[in-house]
Amino acid sequence: MDQPTVGILHPGSMGAAVAACAATNATAVLWCETGRSTASAARAAQFGLTPVVALAELLDRSDIVISLCPPAFAEDLARDIAEQRFAGVYVEANAINPTRVQRIAALLAPTATVVDGGVVGSPPVGGKAPTLYLSGPADATARIEALFTDTVVQTSVLGTEVGKASALKLSYASFQKTSRVLVALAVGMAREHGVDQELIEVASRRTDSYLSEPQYVAKTAARAWRWGPELEEAADALAAAGLPPEMLRAAASTLARWHDVRDDGELTLTEALDRLAHP
Repeated sequence: MDQPTVGILHPGSMGAAVAACAATNATAVLWCETGRSTASAARAAQFGLTPVVALAELLDRSDIVISLCPPAFAEDLARDIAEQRFAGVYVEANAINPTRVQRIAALLAPTATVVDGGVVGSPPVGGKAPTLYLSGPADATARIEALFTDTVVQTSVLGTEVGKASALKLSYASFQKTSRVLVALAVGMAREHGVDQELIEVASRRTDSYLSEPQYVAKTAARAWRWGPELEEAADALAAAGLPPEMLRAAASTLARWHDVRDDGELTLTEALDRLAHP
């Protein structure tokens, strides 16, 4: 199979790193620089991505397009792609619920082939090796598997039904991200009563307890602007399945208290808890 040209939409920390891995088996990996921030440009340059000026050029040259952006923008972005009548493989890898993925697939049909994708794990840098779960037409998922062969991005195909990969991603995110939110609430309550260190000591006696990692609260706060919308998507998926979504909506509401500390890598545990108590 000839090496494809790949386009990455909105190269954030995950998207740029995943795109760099795709470059191993691609002729080129393109990104559209128009309207993007200087931070995006710096990331793209760091990972060796090739800039183009217009989205139309990226779509015209690309055999495969990978969409990795904040969940709220996924459908608007797909609508822009549909208007350009992109005719390749479109990997919808955003953290959105299965119903939205299926709407996007219908939006892009019949010109594009949509592969549902869900990334589980951290960006593939510094020894991290996330898994890209895939579902959709077999020939298209095979092309994405080939794209990431011999890279640190592992792939796993869940079947031909669009929506399965997103369902797995949100199912995992529902537990993982909500658990981190509960840590912040538990430590915050304990601190209010002067027993936070005792709480951590109790939790450290148990294995694999998030409560034994209170330092992660600051990281949770810095990622709240992304995690909150993802949990709202997961809540929609629960509601669609006839399951109660209130727990995840409450977690998303808690994360919203940290919205103004977007990607602040210098935030301390104390600062994060203070902002949670006094937004």
